[in-house]
Amino acid sequence: MGYSVLKNIIYEDEHIIVVFKPAGIATQTARCGQQDMVSELKNYLFQKPGAGKGEPYLGVVHRLDQPVSGLLVFARTRQAASELGRQLQNDKLKKNYYAVVCGRPVKESGRLENYLYKDGKTNHSIVADKNTPGAKKAVLDYQRVNTLMVLEESMEKEAEISLIDVSLLTGRHHQIRVQLSHAGMPILGDGKYGSPISRELGRITGCKSVALCAYRLGFWHPLTRKALSFEKKPEEEIFLPFFTTKN
Repeated sequence: MGYSVLKNIIYEDEHIIVVFKPAGIATQTARCGQQDMVSELKNYLFQKPGAGKGEPYLGVVHRLDQPVSGLLVFARTRQAASELGRQLQNDKLKKNYYAVVCGRPVKESGRLENYLYKDGKTNHSIVADKNTPGAKKAVLDYQRVNTLMVLEESMEKEAEISLIDVSLLTGRHHQIRVQLSHAGMPILGDGKYGSPISRELGRITGCKSVALCAYRLGFWHPLTRKALSFEKKPEEEIFLPFFTTKN
């Protein structure tokens, strides 16, 4: 299928494995024949020298949406899975994302606080009143990193796109995509929560997926308690000009 999980493994020991998930591949799926990270990693672990005959254990700690790229940590033992799950619940597992959004943020940095309601039937989340049954509080911090101008003859006027750094403080369904869109900063390439302008800018810039990447991941090792931090810049072309052009 043209994808090798081995080249995207960032770190591994007998307790955990940290890997970079490319956009377009699911974290885990029940769909027959569809590639996903869990299956790829289990195959990798099964084929390692000294592996047992049974299916290797791999605990899913957190997930990324299929069209989103970024760092994930998986547990290789149930003990590690339990401890990492506890860190996730207690907001000790820290995640930072890069997002390419339409326009320039009104404020250079800020905090977004909303209540999100997930419709399980449509797999869609919306910003709702805090008294809405099932609505959960969602919080993130953001910082503008860079802003670039998009020049295209088909557009009536020049348009800006910005790279922002998002620190996720809660983990809700499609949280970053929903909150940024609600705040007037829809992510390029996001067909579900984007705006007509962000979709058009995504087309013009050749953005083939949701321009969102979990580039930094921090947590405490589940056994040694050592603080671990991993970072990897996005690989998608939409991100690259922001790191080579200062503004």
